[in-house]
Amino acid sequence: METFDKWESEIRGYVRSYPTVFATASNATMVDKAGKSYIDFFAGAGVLNFGHNHPKMKEALIRYIESDGIAHSLDMASTAKEEFIQAFADTILIPRDMHYKMQFMGPTGTNAVEAALKLARRVTGRTNVVAFTQGFHGMTLGALACTANRVFRGAAGVSLDNVTHLPFETDNTQASLACIREAVENPSSGIDPPAAFIVETIQAEGGVRIASAEWLKGLQQIAHDNGALLIIDDIQVGCGRTGNYFSFDGMGLSPDIVTLAKGIGGFGTPMAMNLVKPEHDAHWKPGEHTGTFRGQGLSFVAGREGLRFFENDELNAQTRAREAKVHNFLKGLGGYTVRSKGLIHGLDVGDGTAAKAIARECFDNGLIVGPCGVAGSVVKLIPPLTIGDAELQQGLEILGNAVNKQMEAAA
Repeated sequence: METFDKWESEIRGYVRSYPTVFATASNATMVDKAGKSYIDFFAGAGVLNFGHNHPKMKEALIRYIESDGIAHSLDMASTAKEEFIQAFADTILIPRDMHYKMQFMGPTGTNAVEAALKLARRVTGRTNVVAFTQGFHGMTLGALACTANRVFRGAAGVSLDNVTHLPFETDNTQASLACIREAVENPSSGIDPPAAFIVETIQAEGGVRIASAEWLKGLQQIAHDNGALLIIDDIQVGCGRTGNYFSFDGMGLSPDIVTLAKGIGGFGTPMAMNLVKPEHDAHWKPGEHTGTFRGQGLSFVAGREGLRFFENDELNAQTRAREAKVHNFLKGLGGYTVRSKGLIHGLDVGDGTAAKAIARECFDNGLIVGPCGVAGSVVKLIPPLTIGDAELQQGLEILGNAVNKQMEAAA
């Protein structure tokens, strides 16, 4: 690690938790320079839904590069872009009767959020946005204003304005909705009428906190009753993570904007895309939200291959089946709270120091997991959707041993 310690910025984060130099990776296994293997239950925080170096994607990328395919073209038309757009429409939008425009921007989730916020403010003529406690939406200033984490916000260096944070769903769904409606509609609440509500259906970085369909539908109604847009941030938990393509599939929702990134690029190639209702998209003027890397060719190629996983329900069905297996395993570890949907799971151990110790014990024994939630008190599991059964079981056993060791140390 000497090169990194000597030359790389102090800003580096994950490398401090996983202090080794990785050399190769395949599906759910990473191998470091010393030849030690690690099962990946982190998957790039949701980027690697199809694992590391998926062979079909690798073959498609090699063919594209060898044929001198367009790697970069700003937002000009290309065959790779055309094929991705048509495949996304045919595979994802049309079967769901979803009528949206696809907007490509800089290839990160935070850029997708920035574009969504800009457009919501343009459409409504308002500035305030409602976000939620423990939400995470990105690190650039507009998205960071919507992010709740005090440490992240503290690095901004300027005030983070034009966002009101309200409580995420509580155990009493109707009381939670009544509180939100009162805050928005009471002219003496001190809250300006919002341009939009931005919400994660599952707060991944916030501790795998899962909103109910009832609460989300109620939130959508409040937004539309008050002339605001509903933005669903599906960046970490979309693209098949929950056992459906969208985390909100089957909930009866019709968000005005859906932000997508991470897994949509398929191979780990960077890509972000917003789905925008046409009546809102019409408010954009050409070039108003620009960027150098608006859907680079390699991402379109890999992303198009990723869509093949959703041409039938096989992968989704496998993900839904594994949900119960992992959930039941975690519940068997002791009296911890477990939150699960598809292949994202949170083991709430109630203490950040304990969660960090569990994660480090896992790493030392060949498993990569990451703490999240308030004070890092939740161990998050987010393995590739394509992980093999044997690897999944082995990873769970490593985690179980780490949890048991921590429980013994605390006793």
